[in-house]
Amino acid sequence: MAANMPPATPQRQGPGAFINTPAPGRSSIFRQGPQQQQQQQQQPPAQLLPAPAAPVPTPVERAAKTIDEMLLKDERYPELQTYVNQGASGDYQESNNPAWTPFQRLRTYEVPERIFEQVNHTQMTTSMGLFAEINHAWVAIDNQLYLWDYTHPNPELVGYEEQANNIVTVKLVKPRAKVFVDNISYILVVATTADIFLIAVECQRGPEGVHTVTLYRTGLTVSIRGIHIKSVEGSDETGRIFFADGRDSEDVYELNYQQEDRWFSSRCSKTNHVRKSIGLPALSFYTTTKYDYVEQMAVDDSRKLLYTLSSNGTIRIFYMKTSSTLDLVITKTLPALRTLCSHVAPQAASSMRGWKIIGIDPITANEADQLSLVATTNNGCRVYLSTTSNNWMGEGSSAPNSMQVRHIRFPPPDSSTQNQVPSSSPPQFSNSASIDFNSQTLAVTERGFRYAPGSFFCFYRKANQGNDMLFMSAPHSGYIGFPQENAGPKYIETSQYFPLTGHMQAVGLVSDPFSASNKPSGFGNELAVQFDKPLSVYAIMTSTGIETVRRRRLVDTFAAIIKYGGGSNGMEGDIRKIAKQYGQREIAATSLAVACGQGSDVGPDARIAKVSDPEVLEFARKTFIEWGGKAQLSEIGMVEGINVENVRASPRHDGIAIYISRLVRSIWRTPIIKDVKKPAGIVFEPTHKIAKLQEIQRALVQLQEFLDSNKSMIDGLAGPEALGRVTSRQDEVELQGENRALMSLVHLINNIVEGIAFVLVLFEERLEDIMILLPDDSQLRVRQLTFQGLFSVKEGKDLAKELVKAIVNRNIMKGSNVETVAEALRRKCGSFCSSDDVVIFKAQENLKKATDVGANAERGRMLLNDSLRLFEQVAKSLSSEHLTAAVNKYVQLEFYAGAIRLALKVAQELDRGNKALSWIKDGQPVQDVRQVSYLKRTACYELVFRVIEAVDLASSNQGVVQDGVISQITRRKQEAYEQINNSDDEVFQNYLYDWYLSQDWAERLLQIDSPFVVDYLRRSSEIDLTHADLLWRYYAHYNDYLSAAEVQFGLAKSAFNLSLEKRIEYLSRAKANASTRMAGFTETGVRNRQSRQELLRSINEHLDIANIQDDVLQKIRNDKRLTGERRKSVLENLDGAVQPLDELYHAYADQAGYYDICLLIYHSADYRSLPDIRSTWTNLVEQIHRNAVEEKQGSPWELVSLKVEDIGRRVSLSENVFPVNIVLQILLQYDLTFYTHEPNQRATNADNTLLRCDNLRWPIDVFVRLNAPFESLVSTLEALWYAQEHPFGGRNRKMLVKWLIYTVEKWHEGSRRSGQQFGGAENAIALSDLLRTIVGASDIGTASLEDREWNERGREVRAKVEIEAAR
Repeated sequence: MAANMPPATPQRQGPGAFINTPAPGRSSIFRQGPQQQQQQQQQPPAQLLPAPAAPVPTPVERAAKTIDEMLLKDERYPELQTYVNQGASGDYQESNNPAWTPFQRLRTYEVPERIFEQVNHTQMTTSMGLFAEINHAWVAIDNQLYLWDYTHPNPELVGYEEQANNIVTVKLVKPRAKVFVDNISYILVVATTADIFLIAVECQRGPEGVHTVTLYRTGLTVSIRGIHIKSVEGSDETGRIFFADGRDSEDVYELNYQQEDRWFSSRCSKTNHVRKSIGLPALSFYTTTKYDYVEQMAVDDSRKLLYTLSSNGTIRIFYMKTSSTLDLVITKTLPALRTLCSHVAPQAASSMRGWKIIGIDPITANEADQLSLVATTNNGCRVYLSTTSNNWMGEGSSAPNSMQVRHIRFPPPDSSTQNQVPSSSPPQFSNSASIDFNSQTLAVTERGFRYAPGSFFCFYRKANQGNDMLFMSAPHSGYIGFPQENAGPKYIETSQYFPLTGHMQAVGLVSDPFSASNKPSGFGNELAVQFDKPLSVYAIMTSTGIETVRRRRLVDTFAAIIKYGGGSNGMEGDIRKIAKQYGQREIAATSLAVACGQGSDVGPDARIAKVSDPEVLEFARKTFIEWGGKAQLSEIGMVEGINVENVRASPRHDGIAIYISRLVRSIWRTPIIKDVKKPAGIVFEPTHKIAKLQEIQRALVQLQEFLDSNKSMIDGLAGPEALGRVTSRQDEVELQGENRALMSLVHLINNIVEGIAFVLVLFEERLEDIMILLPDDSQLRVRQLTFQGLFSVKEGKDLAKELVKAIVNRNIMKGSNVETVAEALRRKCGSFCSSDDVVIFKAQENLKKATDVGANAERGRMLLNDSLRLFEQVAKSLSSEHLTAAVNKYVQLEFYAGAIRLALKVAQELDRGNKALSWIKDGQPVQDVRQVSYLKRTACYELVFRVIEAVDLASSNQGVVQDGVISQITRRKQEAYEQINNSDDEVFQNYLYDWYLSQDWAERLLQIDSPFVVDYLRRSSEIDLTHADLLWRYYAHYNDYLSAAEVQFGLAKSAFNLSLEKRIEYLSRAKANASTRMAGFTETGVRNRQSRQELLRSINEHLDIANIQDDVLQKIRNDKRLTGERRKSVLENLDGAVQPLDELYHAYADQAGYYDICLLIYHSADYRSLPDIRSTWTNLVEQIHRNAVEEKQGSPWELVSLKVEDIGRRVSLSENVFPVNIVLQILLQYDLTFYTHEPNQRATNADNTLLRCDNLRWPIDVFVRLNAPFESLVSTLEALWYAQEHPFGGRNRKMLVKWLIYTVEKWHEGSRRSGQQFGGAENAIALSDLLRTIVGASDIGTASLEDREWNERGREVRAKVEIEAAR
């Protein structure tokens, strides 16, 4: 029968299908066809994330880099051997203008009259000398020694008169360590004709040098009979003392001294390092031979060498390998030196025959690697000698074994004889074009002295003159440090002549030895230390007094030019000359320094004073502005494009940077603190003297004031009005670059000024007590912190702020007035202690007082509220450490509401632009800059959560009610939660709700009546099922049923991983909530009335579809035809999202032959094709019957009736899907086809044996139970009786009559209960006529008892109908 059935698939478009849209090919869920090749979806190439951009340096970091560059340039000043190279030189610059002289006379100190009075009593010898390092002079008169402070107007004589022998030599040396007490800073070596005495010297130093000297007897003496000592020298590093015979030999002795006598050595003894055996002294009556002797000795501690100069011109070098040995390693005779010199300068070979060495001066290893000694000749030449070692290990401390002449420096040309090399001859030596090889300018040189970095004092005597002359020269830093293009440094000196009164007796360096660096590179840079180290001052002792001169700095020369007038070309010409020699950057730095008061001059009182003349300062200011140049675009900028990054700042900017770098050069890279070991332990002291820091600070403050007062005339500082003067885009960018560079320097200047102020404040406190308050790692970082880190690095400033906090905390512990201390810190160093910091410290003080008073006391609560108020004032400046400490303290004091309020206030101040909220609303994109603001805020919120946990714990421990009264902790908990729930910080509320859910406290959200909860749940419900489920519960909790229904409806349609059963549950709940009516005329009520019906209709439609899909799902689960992975895939697809009707029909119900579900789909899709519907009903009935027979069920008709009744109820007897006439006809046809109702009858049809069915009435009972209209039933039966179509013709007509009689009986019973028989009189009349015809036709017959009974029932029902019709 199934083969003859019409096709089950409708011939027209399926329900819900789009007619004009081609349907995609769909594969059967049961019949696996050839698998189509799946096209590989090409994945889009992964986007390359841009490399993170390099951090943009801050203005201070940019300026600090500039300072480093300037310091590095100063450190690259040429080494001595680069310009004092192999060859000869003799270039000097001498000016008639006193402003250009390299040295300036300070004052003349006369010898006290008392000294002359003592000299008048001399019987045998008198000698004089200087101890310039302690500002004292000495005179030895026979056996008496006197010292006096030559700088004092009325000095006190300090005498030594305790021995009887004539004094021949006096020397001041440094003592050996640990031999004398610490107060003894020098030893006075007094050599007489018989003994050597050691006298301890204690110096009391004042601000301007040594004021008083005290001599102490040491008892250290040794006999030197037979030795005439002429020279004594000491080692500053080791304290060793050497002396030499100045009359009879070239022996070198060492004076040994120690603290006490030992087994094999006495306290004081002498050692001959030349002749180890004991020799007899030379007696005059034995021979008249003249012996060579030692004229001079010099010690070079840097190389462990001792140089000696003999009377015959021989130079010997001794090596101090150990602290007690002295080995002769090199001997160079005068003839050998002359030969070497002739190789260097053969032009002067003839004059060298008369050369004599009159003095030697060591060059330390710090000043030069290769040059080690300068020898001065009797004609004023300087011979530079180098010592080398053949040690293949390359050890710098090994003994030298050879000495060579490296360079000869000739005197200035003689004014009367110009003996120069002809210009036509090729130059054989560097810088030889202006050398006078036979110069007689310094022909009668008596003594020459060289001091680092090259200052030369040559004392000579002219013929027919009783007084000595002094020739002074010094290296020209301009030609050496700033050579012309394509040329190396040129050895040129500036020189001057200085007449003396009397004969030179001694020369000494008053100031500390010069050193711009501790290595050869940069050592001789006098420009670098102009503002950092004291001037080099020299004392020259003559027979009439003591002259002092100072080395002039470039700023002093510049100031003197302005003060005293320029040369022949005027001041402008001299300025151009300086610019040519030193460069534009250097003249900018020099003029700026003079304008800021750095220039100095010797005043009328012979003292060095700052030049503060208004005319000088004004001219220097004009020079700085006019010679400052302008910024330029670099060559790279020309190629890459006009960009501010490619702008080269002006020389004016570089001049400012040079000036700053030279002010701070000595402190820039050094630590601020140094550890000093003392008996009491380690003490922290400043690395640099406080006076030095104050001096730098004052200079920078003056620079600040200068730049501020002149900013309108300086391009880059003038402000926006300077843009009005630009004429092109390039000019504009260059001005922007200049402004950026200059403003960076201005910021750095301010940082340095305040940083030094902070350091000064730091050392006003006891630093050890402050350091204890810091964590261990911070203590270590403070000890390592440099000035550069403090001035220019953020970590350094943060560390300084920690120190400020420690200072304030220490004062809090001491009970000091914190406000006064903090205010003082703010005034002195505002960037380290701002006004906000002052408020923070005050708040911390109130918090500590509250702790002391007690949190439960009234005053304690007042102090807590005051501290909260202060903290809130500076919330934007409150660091995380401060905030955490305050919150923890508030929790400890049970000030929970204050802790929460403060944390929320700080969070809002950290993100005033509410970037975090916009980031959240945009879906929290990754790698977004706004995420940083979010993280900052959440760090504060975490503190709030800690407070919540603390208050909840305290509440649970103490209880809600105590002694019948609400407990204090309960009130405080309520206050805390009021702060939380009343907060308008949406970011906090969102983060709080996340935290609640993470703690499984979802019920707390239902108790919060806030729009933030709705926004939070609504925003997150799209991605989080838990939040979405909580959202509809929140709506329902507050009686907003329509919104709850909308959320539930959305969940049912969502893409969440929900089962179909859960979606049906959501739809059912949504239907119930949407059906709940809300009374009232409010806006909400109006919205409910307008949208509720529309929503309810949509929910019902989706619920019907979901139920249909559930039916399909249940059928497929019970269907054995589907197996394997396909079954799993189909079940997963169905047990999920609600699918469209056409998909359910075409992909599942139709293909699987689920005809009952097809009918339900027809109903939901409002499908009205009667042929398709008839066919589906027919197939459904036959399918049920076939399955029942196969399963050997006894009464298939019962299953059919139940299914028909179920569908009828589900479709509510829809005329489209459940046409009563068609369904009734199909059921009657089915009954006649497959069943017989005759007793003991087994008739057969064409296909199968008829089944016995005792219930004739079952087709009619189905419709009666469904409350189908009886009119439709009767009319259908009437039509079938009249038509007599198969299978209703013939014998089966009586079945139609019986069904009709039974239907009328049921109609009568039903209408009698309703009160109106058969629905009215008209129906009764028509029904009476029908019964009369059909019953009267006698189709039933009388063959059986059952037939006769049906005839009787027909007459009875006919009579009842006629009675009703007659009414």
